[in-house]
Amino acid sequence: MGPVPALADTIEAALVRAYQTNPQLNSQRAQVRVTDENVPQALSGYRPKVAVTASAGVQYSDSISTAGGDANRLVRTHLFGTNAPRSAGLTASQTLFNGQQTANKVRSAESQVSAAREALRVLEQTVLLSGATIYMDFLRDSANVEVQRSNVRVLEQTLKQTKDRFNVGEVTRTDVAQSEAQLAAGKTQLLTAESTLTTTRANFRRIIGSEPVALAPGSPVDRFLPATLTAAIELALIENPNVTSAMFGIDVSYLNVKVNEGALFPTVTLQATATQSYESTLTLQRSFTGALTTNVTVPIYQGGAEYSLIRQSKETLAQQRLVLEQTRDQARANVVQAWGQLEAGKAQVISAQAQVAASEIALNGVREEAKAGQRTTLDVLNAQQALVNARVALITAQHDRVVASYNVLNSVGRLSPIVMNLQTETYDASVHYHQVRDSWVGVRTPSGQ
Repeated sequence: MGPVPALADTIEAALVRAYQTNPQLNSQRAQVRVTDENVPQALSGYRPKVAVTASAGVQYSDSISTAGGDANRLVRTHLFGTNAPRSAGLTASQTLFNGQQTANKVRSAESQVSAAREALRVLEQTVLLSGATIYMDFLRDSANVEVQRSNVRVLEQTLKQTKDRFNVGEVTRTDVAQSEAQLAAGKTQLLTAESTLTTTRANFRRIIGSEPVALAPGSPVDRFLPATLTAAIELALIENPNVTSAMFGIDVSYLNVKVNEGALFPTVTLQATATQSYESTLTLQRSFTGALTTNVTVPIYQGGAEYSLIRQSKETLAQQRLVLEQTRDQARANVVQAWGQLEAGKAQVISAQAQVAASEIALNGVREEAKAGQRTTLDVLNAQQALVNARVALITAQHDRVVASYNVLNSVGRLSPIVMNLQTETYDASVHYHQVRDSWVGVRTPSGQ
């Protein structure tokens, strides 16, 4: 991984930090490395198995035996004593044929690795989307706090002016009470906005990994999106990691069927043994035996469990195919929904900007008319609140506009550091895979990350 930026002062820097340090994402990367080990475990079926055995001990023997063909002339032998039998042996076995179970297990393990990598892509996109969303959430909530603070200052000034006018008899006590009530409501809105900002700050720290400091405005990622909705749907059905993960799930299920069917085939193994023994009996001081055998096992009937496994794995395969169709439908629906939200967000920003401009003009006009006695204090307060609402609506629309663009990029499966040109070294899951794939021995985990 590259160096971690000190401050996430831009949305790109925030996403880099989340990509590098998010514990949930690093946990999923570790899970991919766990899945990598399925491949060398499956490949072990191709390799010989060697075992060394040794034994030593002490035994006491006391035996009487007879020999001779003539019952009238028997020879009796009496043996007794203590000896220390010792032996050492070497056994090596190699599977020659097992119904292609090993080959199918290897291919299944490789498909599991591919599916795990796609699951990692899913989580990478989720974390990056969460990072972009919380970044924009903090900008929205901090801007909302500033709007509410400004509103309180204006209401305090309005209350002061209303009291001054009340003292000279220009307005009534009702106008003062209306100003006081509006100020109290404004302070409540400010406290609510500050509470929301505190929560957002904590979530920012949880997702990004640092406190938000001097954040720059976020911008949409429209430049990375397909030009049309049709193109976005087609891209999602190809690149969305949920879809590709479901495809690898079908491969794994199909190969599991083949593995289970392989249990019905004969198994052929080659075995070599060598044993050196000492003092195995009172009369035998040393012996050596060696053997090379070929064993063939043909299953006839094993209780029916193997047939049940085959039927079960076939049902799992059919289920995975349905899961793929369901995943494609969901991906298509997500793209349509996100695209619609993006288009609506663009229109809402334009509408909110017009609303703010009109509300500012209206407030200025109402204030001038109030000075001339043509408007009441309540009219001024209502116009001020309308302007505050318009500004909050604009802040929310700008937030939703940016987040919607990230949602579209996520739904088509292209929310990644490479596509967005983030300044970070991307995690390469294949490094660890190649480090362990052909490893025959060793218990230390490799350094590849």
